[in-house]
Amino acid sequence: MNVPSWLARLFTVDDGVVEEPFSLLNDSPSEAQANGAPPSQGQDGAAEGQTGKGGPSASGPASGGQGREKGNGRGESGPDEGQDPGQAEVEVIRPIPLGEYVRQVAQAQTEPGPESGSNRVPADLDAVRKQIEQLFHADINKDIVIREFVIQAAPKDNPSGREKPWRALAVFVDGLVDKTTINNNILQPLMLLTAIADEPVERRLKTVSEALLPGNQVTKFDTWDDVVPGILSGCTAVFVDGSAGALIVETRGWEHRTVGLAQTETVVRGPHDGFTESFRANTGLVRAQLRCKDLVTEMMRVGKAAPTDVAVMYVKGIVNPKLVDEVKRRIQAIDVDYLPDSGLLEQFIEDNPRMVVPTTLTTERPDRIAHMLMEGHVAIFVGNSPFAIAVPVVFWMLVHSPEDAYLRFPFGSFLRILRWLALSLALLMPALYVSITNYHPEMIPTDLMLAIAGSREQVPFPVITEILMMEFSIELIREAGIRIPSVIGPTIGIVGALIIGQAAVQAGIVSPLLVIVIAVTALASFAIPNYNLAFGVRTMRFLFLAAAAVFGFYGLTLALCWAAARLAVQKSFGVPMLSPVAPRMDTSKDVFLRGPAYVMNQRPAFLQTLKAWREEPVTPPWSKATMPNAVRRFGDRVRSPRKGGKH
Repeated sequence: MNVPSWLARLFTVDDGVVEEPFSLLNDSPSEAQANGAPPSQGQDGAAEGQTGKGGPSASGPASGGQGREKGNGRGESGPDEGQDPGQAEVEVIRPIPLGEYVRQVAQAQTEPGPESGSNRVPADLDAVRKQIEQLFHADINKDIVIREFVIQAAPKDNPSGREKPWRALAVFVDGLVDKTTINNNILQPLMLLTAIADEPVERRLKTVSEALLPGNQVTKFDTWDDVVPGILSGCTAVFVDGSAGALIVETRGWEHRTVGLAQTETVVRGPHDGFTESFRANTGLVRAQLRCKDLVTEMMRVGKAAPTDVAVMYVKGIVNPKLVDEVKRRIQAIDVDYLPDSGLLEQFIEDNPRMVVPTTLTTERPDRIAHMLMEGHVAIFVGNSPFAIAVPVVFWMLVHSPEDAYLRFPFGSFLRILRWLALSLALLMPALYVSITNYHPEMIPTDLMLAIAGSREQVPFPVITEILMMEFSIELIREAGIRIPSVIGPTIGIVGALIIGQAAVQAGIVSPLLVIVIAVTALASFAIPNYNLAFGVRTMRFLFLAAAAVFGFYGLTLALCWAAARLAVQKSFGVPMLSPVAPRMDTSKDVFLRGPAYVMNQRPAFLQTLKAWREEPVTPPWSKATMPNAVRRFGDRVRSPRKGGKH
């Protein structure tokens, strides 16, 4: 049968377009050499790669833990008779004992290599330029700007005589710096406004730093380990010929989002600014809220290949020093190549990664971080992340909202009650519905029971199947509303839920009462203020649903007891998650409900802070009604509060 040519082309693969097939594995010797690998690295590359970069040489006894000989595979040094002389030699790999391999690797790490001593910045400017081009791959990397210029200086004995030029070099990353700052504060003063006598070569860098650079932050470093991170963080490195070391000048100026509204923790009463992706802007927002001289910000870097700035912030004199040391220890123990966001840092430092309830608190509100710092918590900031982490945290704090403190205590307590009710409904309402309809129908009034039975008369599925279908539909709509463009996202969520619910009821797939149950559950889950806790509730809801479907109220009770016991034994940086309820501690009335502001005078006892009191034992409003109660409760401390108790 003759097949038309146009149809044959549809089912024909033309592999002549690519002369050589592409693969990430089994490079040929020529390709390996082109990529910088040794010629002998073929299929044995995985074995050779175990030594790691900077390990022992591939030749000799210390060859990555294995002795290598070249032969024909039978231990002979030359080719066999009759063997094709063009055939490649076979590389014989002889294993060595594990102890010998460990000794060789340790020796290779301690012995100085051929580039030992090259970590220090040399004094010769040509050598500096060469090392910079090697470190930053300047031959192919076009983001690195290397600017050579000349600093004019007159002889010291005759300042008006002939000028003697100092060769200099400025290095920065295009896109991370403010070029106006470089032009006005570095190049212009050094190239045009120089009026200084000549100095010895070893003092030139100090003279430039003290007399010629008007930048507000200028730091001298002597090693590449300090200079390279400074350049990559948006600073400009200045090198002067004849002087070892470099000057790191603050010139950061990359594009970033400005301070705006908090997206996940909106409030009606209170500050509306939120953190951004700018690291220094976030720490500055907290300092603007908390103008305390004891507020300390410690800087560190996490990541080997691409270091990320991490800041640990606390109030010295209030926070427990053991807590600060533990936070820094966990951060310094992180060994990764790159840390892109605070969410990954949170997973590395939390006590139990398998816990559904979060053991750290993430927020994008500077006022909340400032309040928690004054209580004795520790805040952690990660570069390029709009969320800050506060540790330690207890379960009750996850249900609190910053707005509770800005409202009068009756209204704040009412909102707390509403959130606790929402948390209970979001977690237990589907499970309660399954338990009652399947195992305990006698617990509901007869009229309601008949109404439920009548609405389910035409439904062909059991209750658990109905709930699972509707739950997964709601979760699908919620996820789709996030991923769809923001212009139509809310509309899709509302319309999708209405259409699916109405169509499912009319088709007889689910009962009308079940649609109400699922809708109330979804609304209750949205009322939980903490995003991570809401995720945990959404996950735990299915576990409680399964327990109720199998055992009814008995299974639901067992699941609740298991969850409470698991929370009771869980700790967050040494603090029990159910403190100050279990174990019981004397603290301010800010657990289930919100107390009046003038009696919230103690810091949380579970933090073991250096100062237990954050305000006087009794503060205004003073009145004849409150004075007798204050005297009866606090005694002489009302008239002289600082003579008694720990402040």
